[in-house]
Amino acid sequence: MKDSTIREQAFALRKQGYSYTYIGEKTAISKGTLSAWLSSVPYTPNNEMLLKMGKARTASGLAKNKQKLRSFAEAVTQARKDIGALSSRDVFMLGVGLYIGEGAKTHDIIRVINSDPKVIRFAVKWFRDVCDLKQVNFRLRLHLYPDSDEAKSVAFWSKSTSIAPIYFQKTYVDIRKDKKSFNRRKLPFGTAHLSIRSHGRKEFGVFLARRINGWIDEVLK
Repeated sequence: MKDSTIREQAFALRKQGYSYTYIGEKTAISKGTLSAWLSSVPYTPNNEMLLKMGKARTASGLAKNKQKLRSFAEAVTQARKDIGALSSRDVFMLGVGLYIGEGAKTHDIIRVINSDPKVIRFAVKWFRDVCDLKQVNFRLRLHLYPDSDEAKSVAFWSKSTSIAPIYFQKTYVDIRKDKKSFNRRKLPFGTAHLSIRSHGRKEFGVFLARRINGWIDEVLK
């Protein structure tokens, strides 16, 4: 009689939209038994169950986020140990590698293009430290989208690279209709095109472009 009453209670609770976990807590019946009893009963979670499910998802999401942040922190710490102190040759070779990936290699011009300010900032440092270039040798042209704020973009890149706005060339605005709209939102400050001017020094003109290409050839042999 008792088992019959408990079974009826379980059926009633299930029809009311309660989960096996909740019903098991109320009836002291295992989930396996409840599944065997109630598998034919359509289940639509009630508001109480939906609220608990939402809280459970939120808690799970927070736990996963904390785990992700811990993983990032551990990876960064390990990366710092892996890299250690950079020697001057490390910087030299890293710059050559950067130029292989992001630099112009034809027409005897020197140019690095990227949307990441850290990349352009390192390129500026590399040209200064390795190639002995000065502020007057740098030119920066921004490629923006129509929804970009030119003044804010110039201020952003000037601060990021320590290149004064007077060395910025005329901004290019990409108005092509075939460009994806999400690209515009993704790059609010556009892409920076860093180029070099000899400023009257032959060793910083065509010769330097050919020298950089020589470095690249040696590395890629």
